[in-house]
Amino acid sequence: MTILGIIFDLDGTLLNTLDDISDAMNYALSKCGFNPYSIDQYRYFVGSGVDILVKRALQKYDYTQEDFDNVKNAYLEQYQKVQDHKTRPYPGILELIDILYRQNIKLAILSNKPHQDTIDVVTKYFDINKFNIVLGQRKGIAIKPSPQSVYEILGHFNLDKDNVLYVGDTDIDMQTARNAGLTSVGVTWGFRTYEELLKNNANFIINNPLDLVQIINQK
Repeated sequence: MTILGIIFDLDGTLLNTLDDISDAMNYALSKCGFNPYSIDQYRYFVGSGVDILVKRALQKYDYTQEDFDNVKNAYLEQYQKVQDHKTRPYPGILELIDILYRQNIKLAILSNKPHQDTIDVVTKYFDINKFNIVLGQRKGIAIKPSPQSVYEILGHFNLDKDNVLYVGDTDIDMQTARNAGLTSVGVTWGFRTYEELLKNNANFIINNPLDLVQIINQK
């Protein structure tokens, strides 16, 4: 099997966004009369889109739809302001992207983050022109672990699923790869644990971004 394309998750895989996400959500919670959480708790809140993030933050409360809407809107507004305050690419990621690009590997990003936020942070921290397609959460399109957007990317790549890897840091990412029939690569530097990746049947688990180059070269 020859690897010709790679689909990356964004948060926890390419970018460490946890500080800015937690700061924005804690601001929203406090503004709406709820208690904040620690950054480590947010590791298990993120990954499934904004709606699930808000629901997890409010799950210990008897909250109303109005509460949900208020927290969500406050979060989205605040995140726009702080999304580049503490966010950084993980060590080795910029080098990895450059190597893959020079090897003519087709690259994509698929995030459950709102689409415009996804475009904004990718533009801020990467040369977006090195990616063939960048997709976030869009209205009317099922989020991960649905394979819907993966199929869209495969069509954009004009590649068969057997020639594409999916790289991510959470159970949602491993499930997305499996649902789409892609080989999955779990990364341990992100928001979740090695054990979670193993439990969700990651085909490969790597501890360093440049380990991905070895996987490609051995395929």
